[in-house]
Amino acid sequence: MNHTYKRVALVLGLIWIFLGVQDIQAQNLEKLAELITFYPNKKAVEKDSTLYLQKFIAAPVVTFSPETSLAFGTGAKYLFKFNGSGEETRASNIPMSIRYTLNNQFIFYSGFEVFTNQEKWVIEGNLLFQNYPRLFYGLGRNSSKETELEYNYYQFLAEPIFLKQLFARYLFIGAGIRYNTIFDVEYQEDIPVGGDQITGFNGSTSMGVEAAVLYDSRNNILNAENGWYVEATYGVYGKALGGTNRFQLTRFDIRHFVGLSEKGKDILGFQLLSRFSSGDVPFNELALLGGNEIMRGYREGRYVDRHLIAGQMEYRKTFGDSRWGAVAFLGGGDVSNSVSGFSLKNIRPNYGAGIRFKLDKTENLNLRFDYGIGQDSNYFYFTIAEAF
Repeated sequence: MNHTYKRVALVLGLIWIFLGVQDIQAQNLEKLAELITFYPNKKAVEKDSTLYLQKFIAAPVVTFSPETSLAFGTGAKYLFKFNGSGEETRASNIPMSIRYTLNNQFIFYSGFEVFTNQEKWVIEGNLLFQNYPRLFYGLGRNSSKETELEYNYYQFLAEPIFLKQLFARYLFIGAGIRYNTIFDVEYQEDIPVGGDQITGFNGSTSMGVEAAVLYDSRNNILNAENGWYVEATYGVYGKALGGTNRFQLTRFDIRHFVGLSEKGKDILGFQLLSRFSSGDVPFNELALLGGNEIMRGYREGRYVDRHLIAGQMEYRKTFGDSRWGAVAFLGGGDVSNSVSGFSLKNIRPNYGAGIRFKLDKTENLNLRFDYGIGQDSNYFYFTIAEAF
């Protein structure tokens, strides 16, 4: 426990060091923010002030881990509005992450959310192509680190969802398709941990249709100061269109943001995330606990099973009129083979703190540096935009 307190003290100390030098570095940091921001339609806006000034913001990313060696790349955000959209339309967001490692591994990811004029439609989804290692410890909440296995594979995922505004200002209803294929699987051992008993461990293809309902009243998509985000999706997957397994996926994502002070200087955010599956679910469609968005402090996929329930709350603070801020977060979650198997006594906790540097004041876009602590692990995270 003493080591945990020391780690927290270290993070808090780093936050105050950063804040202590902010006045000295303010001018240089302003130049840095402008250096990594590009304006694709700047000339058009100079001629027509009613247009939204599009922004492409990119920052370098460098990471290291034993299974990837040195990894480097770029994290970026493309913010825009279609011509004819005014203040009633929130800025569309297309994030992009590209990384390459010295072990010849790569990952490209984009999770997009696009609003048409007056928000009559929302187009959202995910696009992923990667050859990136994953560590597997076995199925269930009681998997052991001693059974760690490096699992390498290629993955291509495409998931566009089209939602139309219906019945209310912030209510959207629609559907989409989801294609997820895993191929060229390799692992270190002839017989992986329970791999001979896991459907799709050596690769699979999921092809299906999804129904979706979204209620999104957040005042800002990237870093909300108030509002709700409630999304539910239900997908049915089969073999008719080339899939290898018949199964169903149900996902819920509920977020709420409360402003605690004027001008958004203090914000409290809450999130509840769940994923439930049934049928002949392949290995790479199982729920993963951990990552840089929820359950920070656990490696993504540290615990794997059919179902996941996780929640978190986060306090966000901006210091005066500066670009600097800090956060503190607390959460918990669990995986289970059955819905009835969830229990409060099995919840795995996580907590941590982080530093923020505002890259774009208009859209409230931050550069994020977090330190998360789990039960028996801890991780640093450096990326663009908030965890939720």
